[in-house]
Amino acid sequence: MKILLTGANGYIGRRLLPVLVMQGHDVICLVRDKRRIELEEKIIDKVQFYEADLLKPEQLQDLPKDIEASFYLVHSLGSSSSSFQQMEKNTSQNFVEAINKTECKHIIYLSGISNDDTLSKHLSSRKNAETILSQAKASLTVLRAAIIIGSGGASFEIIRDLVEKLPIMVAPKWLRTRCQPIAIRNVINYLSGIIGKEESYGKTYDIGGPDILTYKEMLLIFAQVRGLKRYIITLPVLTPRLSSYWLHFVTATSYKIASSLVDSMKNEVIVENKGIEDIVPQELITYSEAVKMAFDRIAQNEVVSSWKDAFASSKINTELMEFVQVPTYGCYMDKRTAIFERNRSEVLQNIWKIGGDRGWYYWNFLWKLRGYMDKAVGGVGLRRGRRSHDQLVAGDSLDFWRVLVADKKEGRLLLFAEMKLPGEAWLEFKISKNEEGKNKITQTATFRPHGLFGRLYWYSIFVFHEFIFEGMMNKIISHQESEKESALTG
Repeated sequence: MKILLTGANGYIGRRLLPVLVMQGHDVICLVRDKRRIELEEKIIDKVQFYEADLLKPEQLQDLPKDIEASFYLVHSLGSSSSSFQQMEKNTSQNFVEAINKTECKHIIYLSGISNDDTLSKHLSSRKNAETILSQAKASLTVLRAAIIIGSGGASFEIIRDLVEKLPIMVAPKWLRTRCQPIAIRNVINYLSGIIGKEESYGKTYDIGGPDILTYKEMLLIFAQVRGLKRYIITLPVLTPRLSSYWLHFVTATSYKIASSLVDSMKNEVIVENKGIEDIVPQELITYSEAVKMAFDRIAQNEVVSSWKDAFASSKINTELMEFVQVPTYGCYMDKRTAIFERNRSEVLQNIWKIGGDRGWYYWNFLWKLRGYMDKAVGGVGLRRGRRSHDQLVAGDSLDFWRVLVADKKEGRLLLFAEMKLPGEAWLEFKISKNEEGKNKITQTATFRPHGLFGRLYWYSIFVFHEFIFEGMMNKIISHQESEKESALTG
């Protein structure tokens, strides 16, 4: 079957794609930039790409006509609260207009459980998208999920941040709200198993795991799995705004996402619309087992996708790859080079492992301080970490940077800053040969200021750059991996 997969770069899409290919389907990935997807060799020849932005209907005119089924895995959670509802409305309408011109018979939409009479803005937006998608000529099947638990998932990473960083939590009252979490593996099984099942056409199903838990119980079970003792005190006085700030400062999530999540946590997400278990039977994984499985993935360095890598979590525009060519006009630059005798692959590996648990090699406490400062003014801070200990692909988040280019063959890593700045910043590492044929590392920090304040900012931190950037480059060359780091990367 020829299947159109929207959201192929997203957390769910990246995991669903290889499953669809293994099932023998011909998959067309609708993406804004195909350079962001790194596929295994065994499936790369079996996947086609169609580059388009669903907010730009003119880019959808040449969509292949012989599509038989489609997955709609698009959302705008990371956008501002004032815009994400309109964005979701526009993208779903544009999708319907485009898919109506094809031979598609079946649309599958992953939404959120929304059975309460009064819904949050986020859940209302998802439900509105269901209504729009149902107007397509193709039959619609809606799968409404509760919290999805899996390595790299937003809910999993937020819970992990809370549990691992706070021995005692003074938390908002929404921790008493009940939900029915579901393992990512069960979600993928439902999505891949429902394709073309005519008995599901025009139907809506809630999907959840076997456990109904409060958010407080989820935190405590997570702590138990991790072998941690945690104490939680719930207070009725924290307003949604204060709750959002609390979640933002304690976890890796942005304030925009925190605000949407807190708003949604007033709604119970419990399975009511049943029936999919008869169409796609499977053994449902308990919440504690889902947590254990997620950490097994992390331990094996097999986190396929992460919510942090979605463009929606980025402050820059969706045309990310337009930033690949670092500008020079009107920019300040700190460029350093060094010749090294060490094996090229070892130095390159040090570059590829920068950030996350390893840190930034030199005066790491200052990098952490900069992260705290960024978090304090609403930025992403350092808590996003990285998806993998030793792998980077274009589109990955890396602490408060976004990976634009990760080309090991060319020895080039280019990062774009997503911290709060009075301008735009790039950090580039490149290994090449000098005229004498010796290995050379070039490390370039580029800053394009916005106005007078941007220029004052650059000069105010110039003295720190003298120490930090020189020390970082030298440490990248000389760093020897410890036994602990070797164990992490397996």
